[in-house]
Amino acid sequence: MENTIRVERAKKRISQETLANAVNATRQSIHLIENGKTDPKLSLAAKISNFFGLKIEDIFDVKSANKLKN
Repeated sequence: MENTIRVERAKKRISQETLANAVNATRQSIHLIENGKTDPKLSLAAKISNFFGLKIEDIFDVKSANKLKN
């Protein structure tokens, strides 16, 4: 699933590790999600979007995920 995590991290000037610690995830998980290699569980997607003060749809391209599943 496409996402804007890298862009949002750059705006805040934080590392993958900092984001991971803030949302109770591993740096490796953030890396895989950020690079589109895996999709986050809804609970983690919510934590990430809340961290950035955005809606899930603002971070994750839900439409592209639906196309992949159909």
